[in-house]
Amino acid sequence: MLKHHRKWNDCSQISSCLHAFSFRAWCPHLIMVKDGGCRHACTTCLLCLYSCCWSRSKKGMKTSKCDCAWFFFLFCVCLLTLTWLYLAIVTLNDFHILNEFLFHKLEWWFDWSVVMLSGTVTLVTYSSLLLVLALTLQLCHQPLKIHWLHKVLLILTVLIVVTAFVGMEIQWAEQWESARIALQATGPFLHIGAVVGVTLLAWPVADCFYRTSRSALGVLLLILYLGIVIALYLAPLGIDSPCLMEYNQLPPKPALFGHRGAPMLAPENTLMSFQKALNCGVRVLETDVLVSADGVPFIMHDEKLIRTTNVQELFPSQAHSNASSFSWSELQQLDAGSWFLQKYPFSTAQSFSSSEQAMVRAQKILSLNQLLGEAARHNVSVMFDLRPEEDPHYEHLVNVTVETILKSDIAPELILWLPKEFREQVKQQAPGFQQIYGRKRLNNETNELPYVNLPYQNLSSTEIREYRRDNISVNLYVVNAPWLFSVLWCAGTSSVTTNACHVLQKMEHPLWLLPRATYQMIWIVTNCVSLLLIVWAFLLLKKWSRRRESSGKGSDSDVLLTKIHSLLSD
Repeated sequence: MLKHHRKWNDCSQISSCLHAFSFRAWCPHLIMVKDGGCRHACTTCLLCLYSCCWSRSKKGMKTSKCDCAWFFFLFCVCLLTLTWLYLAIVTLNDFHILNEFLFHKLEWWFDWSVVMLSGTVTLVTYSSLLLVLALTLQLCHQPLKIHWLHKVLLILTVLIVVTAFVGMEIQWAEQWESARIALQATGPFLHIGAVVGVTLLAWPVADCFYRTSRSALGVLLLILYLGIVIALYLAPLGIDSPCLMEYNQLPPKPALFGHRGAPMLAPENTLMSFQKALNCGVRVLETDVLVSADGVPFIMHDEKLIRTTNVQELFPSQAHSNASSFSWSELQQLDAGSWFLQKYPFSTAQSFSSSEQAMVRAQKILSLNQLLGEAARHNVSVMFDLRPEEDPHYEHLVNVTVETILKSDIAPELILWLPKEFREQVKQQAPGFQQIYGRKRLNNETNELPYVNLPYQNLSSTEIREYRRDNISVNLYVVNAPWLFSVLWCAGTSSVTTNACHVLQKMEHPLWLLPRATYQMIWIVTNCVSLLLIVWAFLLLKKWSRRRESSGKGSDSDVLLTKIHSLLSD
C-alpha cells in the first residue's frame, strides 16, 4: 500500500509540473485555480463550458430540482437527435426522389442530403457533448447549473428536429416504413449498443443515488434506470429480422433491374446509362416512355425536359412545355448528358475521366426502338411505365407503343408490360408479353398474379416469403443501400430495381447473416456481462459512499481522482 501511495504522490507531482508549465501558459486567466493541479483546472474548464462559470462551486451550492429537470431535458434532446440521425441515414436510400421533387418546385438543383446530414450531425454532436459534460460534472460533484445560452440552443434543437419529423410525416410518410425495415437490418446491433450505453450510465446513476442519501428523487431515478435496463434486456424478444437464419436457408441473390439504366454512372435514360447497366449484369432495363408529338415513343422520366436536357438554351420559349409536345426531330437536337456534369446528381460523376466526360456530353435522347435494339443484342428484358397516364388519348399511346415493340427485333417474351390501362387489349395484341402488375394480390382473387412490381415499403418480409412460396415473382423498387438489399435478399425477393447496380453487383452475400441460436447466445452473454458491471458499479459506489460519510471531509473536486485511486488500490 505504501508503494502505491508513493506512486500516487509521484503522479501528483508530475501533474502539478505539467499544469504549471502548459496549462497556465495556455490559459493564464485561470491562474485563480491555485496549486490544485490539473484536476482543478479541468473541473473549472468543464464548469465554464457547461455553466459559463470560471470558478468552482462554493460550499452549499447544490443542484436544484430545476437543474435536474434541465438535465433530464438534455438527455431527452440527445435521444431525439440520435433518433433523427438514424432516420436521416435511412432516407439516403431514397433521397434522389426528394432532390427531384425539390427541383421541380424550385427549378434549382442541389443535393439536399448534404444539408440534412451536416445539420443533423451538428445537432447530435452538440447535444451529446453537452450530455457528457453534465455527466462528468456530476461525477465531480459539481452543480449542474446549465447556462441560459445552452437552454436556448436546446429548445431550438428540439424545434428543428420536431419540425423535421412533422415535415417527413406530411411529405414523405413512407419513410416511416423504411425505418421499420431498417430496424430489421440494425435491430440486433442497436440492442447491443443500447445495452452498452445503459451499462456505462450505471456509474453516474449509482453516484447520484448514494449522494442524494437515497432521497425520493434518487429512488425515482433508480427505478426509472432499472426499468430501462430490464426493457433493453428483454428487447430481443421483439426483434425479428429475416437475416436471422441458417446459412443453408439463404434464398438466391435477387436479380438486378437497372433503374433508368445506371444513373449513378451515366446520365439517366441515355444509351451510355443503359450500357453501363448491362456491364453490371442487370437482367432487366427499367425506364419510362413518352410519345412525341409526331408519334415516336422515346425514353424520358420527367414530363418536362428542363432537368435533364438543355431545352432552356435551344427552345427557351418552350422550356416549360411537356416533352410530348416536341417533335422527334426537335428532341434529337437536345443535349441529354451535359447536365450530369453540371449538377452532379451523384458523387460518382465527379470522378469521370476526360474521355468519359466527352462521352457524357455526346448523349442524346433515346428512342424506344433504339433501347429495344440494345436489349435484344444483349438478350435482356425491358420494363417501362408509359406516361402520362392521365392523357385523354392514352389508348393511342398504348397502341403506338405496342406497334413499335412488335416491329422491333426484340423477342416478345423479353417485354415486361407494366401499364395497367388497356391491359386486356394489349394481351390480345401481344400475347407474348409478360404481364407485370403494380399492385398486391387481392384476398378474393382467383387468378394468381405471375409478377408484381411494388415499392419496397409496400411488402413485409412475411408477405415476400408468402409470394415466393406461391411462385409469384416479386420486384421491389428503388433499392440502393446495401443494408436494404441485404434485408430483401434474406426475405426472398426475386429482384430489385436499383440506381446502384455497380454496388449491389459486387455483393456476394448479405451484409450479415446470423443463425438464431447464435444471436440468442450473444443476447444472453451481453445481458449477463452488463448486469455484472452494473452490480459492480453500484457496490463500488456504495463502498466509496460509506468511506466519504465516515471521513466527513475532503474536497469535492478531488472526488473523481480519489475514486480512480481507490479503484487502482483495490
